[in-house]
Amino acid sequence: MKHPAIAQIEGYWEALRGDRQVPLRAEVDPRGIDQALENAFILERIAPTVARFRLAGMHLNELMGMEVRGMPVTALFDPADRATVTALLEHVFEEPAKARMRLEAAPGSWTQPGAVGELILLPLRSDLGDISRALGCLVTDGAPVGRAPHRFRVAAEEIKPLQGLVRTVRQSDYPGPETRRTEDAPALHEDAAPFDNDASAAASRAPHLRLVHDSDREG
Repeated sequence: MKHPAIAQIEGYWEALRGDRQVPLRAEVDPRGIDQALENAFILERIAPTVARFRLAGMHLNELMGMEVRGMPVTALFDPADRATVTALLEHVFEEPAKARMRLEAAPGSWTQPGAVGELILLPLRSDLGDISRALGCLVTDGAPVGRAPHRFRVAAEEIKPLQGLVRTVRQSDYPGPETRRTEDAPALHEDAAPFDNDASAAASRAPHLRLVHDSDREG
């Protein structure tokens, strides 16, 4: 059975895309994945086989023991499995395709034996219409124990190409920022803030984003 966070992310992405092949990155709203923000992330493809974190929930930061924004997604994996991950990324962005991985703790990276996880990657279009973003979710069975970073091996993978469009994609389906209405502006600003995971704040108001000031980065 799918973890509830994985199920919410995938269901939300499917609802966004409707009868299109891939939805827009600008359509992703944190309120639509409120129960999965801790485990959610957004990737940006910056070169063939290379994708970095643009946004990430607190769970990924805890696994790595640091802010992961700007880091390559392969940093989560044991060096022996990074080629497998980069090959899978190319399927996601080039075909495009949905991808899922079953993970297990890399030797020596967890003091808790038998830690496992699941990761899903779902392609997104940028404002320019190219498939260079991905919405993802990572869940683990067992809290991080021992010194970070905690890395994974790929135990199994699944790729589902996105084919059979219901209708032809038109350029108007992916308007540029200069043509998008104010009310359609991105609700999740990559350059301003990571996902916020303050449990007490979440209990009192809708999911929100935490602003990171320049002084915080310098520190």
